[in-house]
Amino acid sequence: MRPWLGASYPLGATYDGAGTNFALYSQVADHVELCLFNGDDEETRIRLPDVRGFVHHGYLPGVGPGQRYGYRVHGPYDPVKGLRCNPNKLLIDPYAKAVTGELSWNESLFGYRFGTEEKRNDADSAACVPKSVVVSPFFDWGNDRPPKVPYNESVIYEAHVRGLTMRHPGVPEELRGTYAGLAHPVMVDYLTGLGVTAVELMPVHQFLHDHALIARGLRNYWGYNTIGFFAPHDGYAAHPGRGNQVQEFKAMVKSLHEAGIEVILDVVYNHTAEGNHLGPTLSMRGIDNEAYYRLVDDHPRYYMDYTGTGNSLNARDPHSLQLIMDSLRYWVLEMHVDGFRFDLASALAREFHDVDRLSTFFDIVQQDPVISQVKLIAEPWDVGPGGYQVGNFPPLWTEWNGKYRDTIRDFWRGEPATLGEFASRVTGSSELYQDDGRRPFASINFVTCHDGFTLADLVSYDRKHNQANGEDNQDGHGDNRSWNCGAEGPTDDPRVNALRRRQVRNLLATLMLSQGVPMLLHGDEIGRTQRGNNNAYCQDNKLTWVDWSLVEANADLLAFTSAITALRRGHPIFRRTRFFAGSPIRKGDELRDIAWFTPDGHEMTEENWEDAFGRAIVVFLNGDGITDLDTRGERVTDDSFLLCFNAHYGDVEVTVPGQDYGTEWTVVVDTATGEVLSQNGAGMVAGAGTNGAPAEPRSVKAKGTISLPARSLLLLQRTGPAS
Repeated sequence: MRPWLGASYPLGATYDGAGTNFALYSQVADHVELCLFNGDDEETRIRLPDVRGFVHHGYLPGVGPGQRYGYRVHGPYDPVKGLRCNPNKLLIDPYAKAVTGELSWNESLFGYRFGTEEKRNDADSAACVPKSVVVSPFFDWGNDRPPKVPYNESVIYEAHVRGLTMRHPGVPEELRGTYAGLAHPVMVDYLTGLGVTAVELMPVHQFLHDHALIARGLRNYWGYNTIGFFAPHDGYAAHPGRGNQVQEFKAMVKSLHEAGIEVILDVVYNHTAEGNHLGPTLSMRGIDNEAYYRLVDDHPRYYMDYTGTGNSLNARDPHSLQLIMDSLRYWVLEMHVDGFRFDLASALAREFHDVDRLSTFFDIVQQDPVISQVKLIAEPWDVGPGGYQVGNFPPLWTEWNGKYRDTIRDFWRGEPATLGEFASRVTGSSELYQDDGRRPFASINFVTCHDGFTLADLVSYDRKHNQANGEDNQDGHGDNRSWNCGAEGPTDDPRVNALRRRQVRNLLATLMLSQGVPMLLHGDEIGRTQRGNNNAYCQDNKLTWVDWSLVEANADLLAFTSAITALRRGHPIFRRTRFFAGSPIRKGDELRDIAWFTPDGHEMTEENWEDAFGRAIVVFLNGDGITDLDTRGERVTDDSFLLCFNAHYGDVEVTVPGQDYGTEWTVVVDTATGEVLSQNGAGMVAGAGTNGAPAEPRSVKAKGTISLPARSLLLLQRTGPAS
């Protein structure tokens, strides 16, 4: 084949209907060979004919979708100086829109000889490396529109494409564990019934399975081992290979959008699967190592590692930044996703060694007309010094609020001296987000996520049980802030099991009734367990796959979760867009927008807040004290509520406030029984815990008392006016 000169932009392989343009950035390369592979894996090498701005490019007429390819980069090899070009290594295109084939671990993948790091390895790696694939950009999106659900109305569901549907009996077997399986009507109906407005998918960028895991008979289930920032993972396609995964991913997004559900991607731009200086040469390492990776300044043979994976992407380099931004825009403009959750986001903000709120990465995102308009969620920490940055990201960003998780867990397991921080967390963590102009929805609230215990395990285990990972139970967090409720793991003790169910309802209700954006881990609503494994990153099996038989076994929990989500959706008081002021909102108002009480009905004092043994508290939420405006500029109002928390081991008598706050109150949520009443008090929406019969509304007058059972939550709705 004789290539035409082509164009230096866009990077990657771009099919135009008549042929494909190939463009690869490398400042260090002497020249670049494009390698095409036919069905028999026979390789044809073509030297890219032109270079412009360090982009090597060429155009091949007649080459189209399905064509597998890779690159060989000819250039300097001097690892001591950070130079690692080796044309004997077939390289994956960093801009590949699809990647196909499994990595076959072999010494040929490495730039050095085993046992002699100083000796260059010239063995050809082509037979062992996945191939990049030319894809068709054409897809019938029809009238697809992003749902654009406001943050404060969002309920996020963290899910794994494979694990969510692998055991679902309603999904055809050939579609289980795939994009098409997630888009199946039975799954879409389930998500909408649960009240989910967004699925946050664990990594779907093309990733690799680590050699150490393969050697132990395991796989990288979570997928935080990226090798292609533009390519949907081929392993999640119902019909893998030849770029089909792109079409299937788009069809999934289109189906979810039709149901009003947004798609948020968990993205890993902080490192790649090439590992440390002893890792394989698969892509960027062999293309332009210095540009793509953070190297140790005085010893560029080695990599800076802020991620615990061996390397860190070089977000200080303009071409590496371009890669990240081009990838983000591609997923929004071409794949129609609605936002991103950035894994170890602090690593992207390190200009030199410290995390910098004014870093180049944040500046570029802020001014980008595409990326600045979608949901941006930071995991606000990395493993480097000073990496824990909860509350410190710029105003455009929301954050996984790790402090919310820790505080809510501590409160419900009965830890002392948590009242003040607990109050802050359930009201939106204003001390973290208010000073820089952010709103309560800057806090992505969660109690559990993929990393750690499931909700069922959080109340069933005091210790991690990760033996199945093959690391002598040394992996995973040791500080889980969990409580097994009296027995470690499964038990036949009815008292322990009843307490566990109550604690799960407490945690779910607290999550959904807190200010901020709730995020639910998939399967928590039906009692999914990982049998105490809090680091199931390598368990691609029934341990992690959602067991859908639990729907029937835990129908009351699913009904409770759906009902509490519906209650949140129906009442703007639980999803305010502005922080509470703690004072009357308008002239002439007598009641503050929020007030805190001790269980005996007195307003909280400084001494009460500092009580190390205080584990019960009542909060008044004034539905007439909301400062939010609707889309037409009209003031938002709602009913008023009393939210009563009791983390004591004994029952507490709660005295409701005087008539100034309301003359009568009706219980609408009781986590002790599992009751969630309909909003007119006429009947029960979710299970009563005993016989499932409709519950009679329970009411209490001003200054009256009501029993708040041990370790439970009550939500009372004002049903008699204030006077």
